[in-house]
Amino acid sequence: MTTVYLLTCAVIGVAGGILLIPANWVSTVLFATAPFASAVLGGLWILPAVVALRLLQRPGAGLLVGLISGLVIVPFSGYGFTSVLTNLFWAFFPEVAFLIVGYRFWTLAQHYAGAVLVGVAYPLFAWASFDLDSFPLGLQIAFVALNIASGVAATAIGLAIAAGLRRAGVARAAARRPRPRVDAGDAAAA
Repeated sequence: MTTVYLLTCAVIGVAGGILLIPANWVSTVLFATAPFASAVLGGLWILPAVVALRLLQRPGAGLLVGLISGLVIVPFSGYGFTSVLTNLFWAFFPEVAFLIVGYRFWTLAQHYAGAVLVGVAYPLFAWASFDLDSFPLGLQIAFVALNIASGVAATAIGLAIAAGLRRAGVARAAARRPRPRVDAGDAAAA
């Protein structure tokens, strides 16, 4: 890990944490008053990881940014260090789409697969918190669909942000560098 890579992750993580501070409080109020509405904000928690993974295309970038953004939230959240675990949870799913292929390639489909995965996983993990058993099946499905839509929308926004940053030359030194290819003739000469 280079210093440029770590500093780029830190900047994305801090920016993500600053975004998530008000989102955390709005989500908390919505959870108490209109639980399904809080699902609309869920995608914001994957946004920093998506930006980092797309911009840097390096293993662990999403989780590192999730960790940093969680640490930024701690003093401003009513949940303390649980915020770090929450951010790592959300950052894991965008990362896992690349992890399962050994970080060999970085496609848009993988980003969206991570969004769908977290959109399904979060309702399962939060089932009891939202008391989803008390709702009819149609509303349960709608809740999952809201989470998926939120994740997909946040992923699209994160990809657009990363594309803009890349066009501006941000993180060029920290991004993944393809391994040099060795031709058979070069290998024989060596």
